Amino acid sequence: MRSSTTSSSGYRRLYADSLEDPETFWLRAAESVDWSKPPQRALDDSAAPTYRWFPDGELNITVSALDRHLEAGRAQKPALIYDSAMTGQRRTYTYAELTEEVERTAGMLAQCGVGRGDRVIIYLPMIPQAPIAMLACARLGAVHSVVFGGFAAREIATRIDDAQPKVLLTASGGIEPSRRVEYLPAVAEALKLAEHAVADVVVLEREGFSTRLGDLSAEPEISSRWHDWQDLLSRAPRAGAVTVAATDPLYILYTSGTTGKPKGVWRDQGGTAVALAWSISAIFDIGPGETILTASDVGWVVGHSYIVYAPLLAGATTVLYEGKPVGTPDAGAFWRLVQEHRIKTLFTAPTALRAIRRADPHARLVEDYDLSELCYLFAAGERLDPETQRWAAQALKVPVVDNWWQTETGWPICANPVGIEELPIKEGSATLPAAGYDVRVLDPLGQELPAGREGNLAIKLPMPPGTLAGLWGSEQQFIDSYLSAFEGYYSTGDSGYIDEDGYVFVMGRTDDIINIAGHRLSTGQMEAALAKHPAVAECAVIGLTDELKGQRAAGYVVLKSGDAPDHDELRHQLRELVRQTIGAVADFKDVAVVEALPKTRSGKILRKTMRQIAAGEDYRIPSTIEDASVIEAITPVLRP
Repeated sequence: MRSSTTSSSGYRRLYADSLEDPETFWLRAAESVDWSKPPQRALDDSAAPTYRWFPDGELNITVSALDRHLEAGRAQKPALIYDSAMTGQRRTYTYAELTEEVERTAGMLAQCGVGRGDRVIIYLPMIPQAPIAMLACARLGAVHSVVFGGFAAREIATRIDDAQPKVLLTASGGIEPSRRVEYLPAVAEALKLAEHAVADVVVLEREGFSTRLGDLSAEPEISSRWHDWQDLLSRAPRAGAVTVAATDPLYILYTSGTTGKPKGVWRDQGGTAVALAWSISAIFDIGPGETILTASDVGWVVGHSYIVYAPLLAGATTVLYEGKPVGTPDAGAFWRLVQEHRIKTLFTAPTALRAIRRADPHARLVEDYDLSELCYLFAAGERLDPETQRWAAQALKVPVVDNWWQTETGWPICANPVGIEELPIKEGSATLPAAGYDVRVLDPLGQELPAGREGNLAIKLPMPPGTLAGLWGSEQQFIDSYLSAFEGYYSTGDSGYIDEDGYVFVMGRTDDIINIAGHRLSTGQMEAALAKHPAVAECAVIGLTDELKGQRAAGYVVLKSGDAPDHDELRHQLRELVRQTIGAVADFKDVAVVEALPKTRSGKILRKTMRQIAAGEDYRIPSTIEDASVIEAITPVLRP
């Protein structure tokens, strides 16, 4: 833990400063970034309720992420470690090597006509070319939009039409534990479906895939020029960093499961650089020469922030892992990575921890590895239930830090700021708001609720740097989606409460609040109760229509590996747990054991889809789903 600059209440004082004098606070934080033209102003509020940070500053984020480390003598220090459980490949890129790869890839893009402000779609698996391509776009002042590998053609097409990219970067495919996912047929179909014509498609060919570049380059319905990545790269000059305005866009990231007009969250160069440089140290306790493993995907916001940009801004080492938490080869995959790469901070999703716990409930595989370098385990993506948090802490003997944030915010809204002051952990809480986030709990009319009362979690405007600057091409959609529910606030769409110590408890999405006979109850609280049972690996609770009480709660549980209790007795025990935790008012009766819960690839349980199935409504299987066969298997249980 880094030493606090003040007393034991150091973080609370720092947090108060960030709200009381954001101008001074964030200008000071901006000193950790290299600027071509340092900003003299922090916040531009002239167009409120939309705001811009560091409006008079100029920079290129890759100078702070790459070049300055070469000048500081870190050229031969490891920047990026690629570890593929799928292919067995390992490669370490030093800062010098990574910089050269980024410069050459930027030169390749420049030869395709990409310049400042142009958009580039990146549709790649978890291979080094993905973060390299992101940084290459940023180096040119271009705007990257990463599409999660494996998305269907129509999802790619909607993003092409919204972002209107000049170039699309892709590969032959991605590798899953049980299959290979062909990317090129989906790309070709997307190009046919899209109204916008992409000028150039650059393909990185990988061995073991059936569709090759030559199979597609002559398709008459596609006007795009097809290129071989390695061929273009071999002829590309190295490109320097293009200076841009701090308020220029860095990337667009589309929120998962969008329908109709996609919601493209866009983020700027300057505010993002400052926020990520501040948070990687203050929240994740990572500095120069230290190693972080963020077990996510570069297609998600966690990957953008804490696989790619933040660790490199800090001069740290980031691990790019192509694999799963279980099955590649077993539930000890993360522990192997920690031992081999001397990882200090591990960041993953609660669903990954639940999968590991399900496969290895007694954490016996932990004993096979030396985890002495590991200091912290961070979890975010959806609610971290107290049972999983407690299990991981006991297994790893390190603090397990819940943190809450969204694609839209880009970095944690709430977390335990262990890089400044390690605060007491309260299970089920994401601890305190991070600097600049003025979190409130509001009732449906926008009135602030007292401590302990659950309501709508909202953030008083302005939000800090690094949060979304808007939705691509639609300022009105941005206002309607996030700023109109409560005047002067950003509506998170999450429900929760703040206790008397200021700790924030996120209980679930606001549409996961159910009304049972006039009582508003959180399904998140019920899930926390179910998770206490020693046989339960993970669970979901949804609200079903009830003729008498309006709604009733129904629970679905997945058991740990090797656990096979009598289901009638188990259901009785689970009902009692909810009754003891919440009370008879929950009237919790329906509970079923299932083999798996439907989830997105980022680990979010598809509760809305489950509700639609149970209600007999038409539903659309999200393109982000991890395994569509789970929907088929669970439908008879949801709709008996």
